[in-house]
Amino acid sequence: MNATSETPKGGLDLVKWLSVLVLLTLMVAANYIYEFSAVEKAASIVVLVGLAAFIAAKTSKGAAFLEFAKEARTEVRKVVWPTRQETMQTTIIVMVATLIVALLLWGLDSILLSLVSFITGLGI
Repeated sequence: MNATSETPKGGLDLVKWLSVLVLLTLMVAANYIYEFSAVEKAASIVVLVGLAAFIAAKTSKGAAFLEFAKEARTEVRKVVWPTRQETMQTTIIVMVATLIVALLLWGLDSILLSLVSFITGLGI
């Protein structure tokens, strides 16, 4: 590709990103300036964010992001998720290990506190 073929697309992407920025700024400004009911606010936010997302998806970076999201979704479907029993067993093991470490730290803290109290004679 040469420089002349990339410039219009880059310029068009810039216009699209600016329009996304204007839409989102308009949404925030309208939320603060005008008194809308909760339903009107929610509907306007959904519409403006949806429109901004649609415009952003039409840029080169947006298209690349959508492609990445599709590939990530495909990879997540390939993951072998643990069963409920495996999850429960792992959770119990983590809880027991945490309890053991907590007890060890509590014991070490008590010993060090007694040692420091004995050495300094402050009787904390």
